[in-house]
Amino acid sequence: MATVRLPDDPNFEQLRKQAKDLRDRAGSGASDALVLVGAHHPDGPHRPSLAGAQLVIARRHGFPSWAALKRHVQTIRRYRRVPDQVDAAGSRADAFLLLACLRYGHDDHPARWQRASALLAAHPGLTAGSVHAAAAAADVEALAALLAADPTLAAAEGGPFGWEPMLYLAYARHDPAIRPDAVVRTARVLLDHGADPNAGYLWHGLTSPFTALAGALGGGEGGQPAHPAADALARTLLDSGADPNDAQALYNRQFGTDDSHLGLLIDHGLGRGGGPWRARLGDAIPSPAELIADQLWWAVTHDLADRVRLLGQCADLRAEFRFPEDRPEHLRAWNGTAPARLAAVCGSTRVLEYLAAHGAPWSPPDGADRLVAAALAGDQAAVELLRAAAGAARRQRPGLVVWAAARGAWDAVPLLVGLGFDVNALGRGEHFHHTDAADFLRPLTHVPTPG
Repeated sequence: MATVRLPDDPNFEQLRKQAKDLRDRAGSGASDALVLVGAHHPDGPHRPSLAGAQLVIARRHGFPSWAALKRHVQTIRRYRRVPDQVDAAGSRADAFLLLACLRYGHDDHPARWQRASALLAAHPGLTAGSVHAAAAAADVEALAALLAADPTLAAAEGGPFGWEPMLYLAYARHDPAIRPDAVVRTARVLLDHGADPNAGYLWHGLTSPFTALAGALGGGEGGQPAHPAADALARTLLDSGADPNDAQALYNRQFGTDDSHLGLLIDHGLGRGGGPWRARLGDAIPSPAELIADQLWWAVTHDLADRVRLLGQCADLRAEFRFPEDRPEHLRAWNGTAPARLAAVCGSTRVLEYLAAHGAPWSPPDGADRLVAAALAGDQAAVELLRAAAGAARRQRPGLVVWAAARGAWDAVPLLVGLGFDVNALGRGEHFHHTDAADFLRPLTHVPTPG
């Protein structure tokens, strides 16, 4: 069983060095090294060989063998891309792609996409020599000609980001008026020539694939737009075998209130099965059931009743949350809590009304939870009656001002400050752990690391 999570964007040479250091330290009798060996090696505490130390390092990170750990890291390196750090263009077509596509960096902005559109208008022939540019521009005629000459180009990695053509199509944002029929025909031509509907890459080596489906649906903490033909393109990909259990697509879209993507994913099997990325990366990608639980938790805590209703098609709204030990602490903190109880504690009145009307069991919060619920609901009179529980509430939920500000529960913020909550505190059980309350009191302008 893993005791230490494998770092994001892991470096295999560093892991190899850890194994050598462990062998040497255990060999010299260092007690902490021997304890580590004893915890993960079938022979118990001893002075291991290098192979034995490698086994310990692998098992410490949750892998059955050093070979399995190596394969995992190699898979990450194989699909790792850093599109936001690419600046050089080797051709005019690459220059167009650099400007045209979402990169999930600080320059995802309409001004850059408009420059791409102007470049394409000035040089329409640039798509004739680049399968990647032809895909991004949805130039079906140019794409068909290129694939007629060489069908393998449909899945060829290239362009400035080392992507397959399908990804350039899905992440292009240069033409808000692009015709959906041209986009669908482009996707179909690629698919008919062997393109992968699950094409994707690992942004900076993070194990949440940025797939073509995620690109089509758009979204993210920075408010990145969906593809102009998002619905048509997403349907084409899903109908062709794209996995609806797409962690990055779900995460990116959860920040908005448009739930159209959920209905589409549910119709295509969200919550069931598992696609090629989970086969490649194993438990580094949440299971379909875990993805649903993640989405339900977010919807409940943000009082998104319509989203809860949709998720009820593939989740038991009566069941308590049970997040595995390797999931983030802000989720595990709610293990054993039913959705209705969570809604009550979070002041999610619309969700609570929906769940109660549909028979979900719950009991009114008491003590500190009751004060928290009253504050998040903006009930000043109830807060005054329950003020004696403020100390316990602050200890249990120190980052509650961040929670309230992130949810837009503006009436709760002054009530919580009046109860002594610190506007700069970040609590162990809060889900916004990368910022403070002040960041939510101004417009969101940054583009955080995708997750």
